[in-house]
Amino acid sequence: MENVLKLPLEQMCELLARKDVSSVELTKKYLENIENNAKLNAFITVCADSALLQAAKADQARLKGEKLPALAGVPFAVKDNICVEGIRTTCGSKMLADFVPPYTATAVRKLLNDGGVLLGKTNMDEFGMGSHSDTSFFGAVRNPLDPQRSAGGSSGGSAAAVASNCAAYALGSDTGGSVRLPSAFCGTVGMKPTYGAVSRYGLVAFASSLDQIGVITSDVWGNAAVMKSICGRDEMDTTSEDISWKSDPEDTDLKDLKIGVACTEGASEAVAWAARTLRLHGASVKDIALPRADTLVAAYYVISACEASSNLARYDGVRYGYRGEGDDVERLFVTGRSAAFGDEVKRRIMLGTFCLSRGMGEEYYKNATAARRKICEELERVFEDCDVILCPAAKGTAPLFADISCVPLDNYKDDAFTVAANLAGIPALCVPVTAENLKLPLSVQLMGRKFSEALLYRVGAFLEREAQK
Repeated sequence: MENVLKLPLEQMCELLARKDVSSVELTKKYLENIENNAKLNAFITVCADSALLQAAKADQARLKGEKLPALAGVPFAVKDNICVEGIRTTCGSKMLADFVPPYTATAVRKLLNDGGVLLGKTNMDEFGMGSHSDTSFFGAVRNPLDPQRSAGGSSGGSAAAVASNCAAYALGSDTGGSVRLPSAFCGTVGMKPTYGAVSRYGLVAFASSLDQIGVITSDVWGNAAVMKSICGRDEMDTTSEDISWKSDPEDTDLKDLKIGVACTEGASEAVAWAARTLRLHGASVKDIALPRADTLVAAYYVISACEASSNLARYDGVRYGYRGEGDDVERLFVTGRSAAFGDEVKRRIMLGTFCLSRGMGEEYYKNATAARRKICEELERVFEDCDVILCPAAKGTAPLFADISCVPLDNYKDDAFTVAANLAGIPALCVPVTAENLKLPLSVQLMGRKFSEALLYRVGAFLEREAQK
């Protein structure tokens, strides 16, 4: 029982199916582990009572001989910008510190309907704006591998929870790398699916054309299992698509598979190892060029800031959220938003508002959207000659908090490896493959055509197995 929390998700599901362990026992162990790892600050809200009730319900159904989904009885966590009815959803902000939504996100509802056990809501950068989960009103998330280091952002709490065995898997959101960067820093597997593969209903909007709910797990098989459960068309989200796939993670035949390697200074050791390993097992590997990093980052931050400026305008402290002070509406708005939003959120709202202001839209937003179209075209040309893009997920291992720059533009560059997938709406998978002398993980990122998640999982599972030999 002591080591059951360290098992891959597939083996945990098998133990539950054979009744070798009960969901209640598993849930109690996770709750105990969450308490023992409180210093990581991975959770904002822990749902102990409801989790135990859900676990007992799954156990009862299994004892009755009911046919249950593979993930039934498995405890999981959810990033705190994904709504769950009756459980506060803060987005890591003072603005929503006491907000309790009246509905549940489609992705979470699907997991609960499959018998999942919700352990709680995980910490994050405020409204998803950050790369190190250090802009949260509730304090920074700490990396389980070294608490003095960043867990990545903005889904740092979800990645830290999985990496510290405080949840079997977790949902996060990815607007510019917020699932993949924490996964790279914490040594977990993170999938940012195709835009529209997973319903965004119930995900608090940051940048609507970029946001996507993603999955963080300890292994590739488990990630694919969770994705299969939550993907698909949802009438509550008109951008969602009817997607399903069949994949065989045991398939190691790489013949005729074309890999394009875009390696830069970041994490070159991990990318070089992955490219060499894929070539040795029959894949065709060649160097490619991705769109310029400065173009990617500039386009991403202008577009995301503009959309954030619009989306966050709804937080006025009148209908819900932190309420300011004042005798008139304008004063009420100003005092509430000034007090309740953190510096990074204010910075991006102001940037977006400026870029959308009269006379500036042509110069900034229009040019950014034109750059986005060009980026998509460049990636489409790349995929004419290769099936999968192999590149770094981060520029290195998790940095010490003391080494994180206080200059915002320096931190924005951390997203240079990840924003392309969001701008183009394509899937991207982060897989840990090796470690340096400090036992910190190095990961690679795999990107594919739209709705090629099955192929990415297949290649990712292969690299995972090779790395573990």
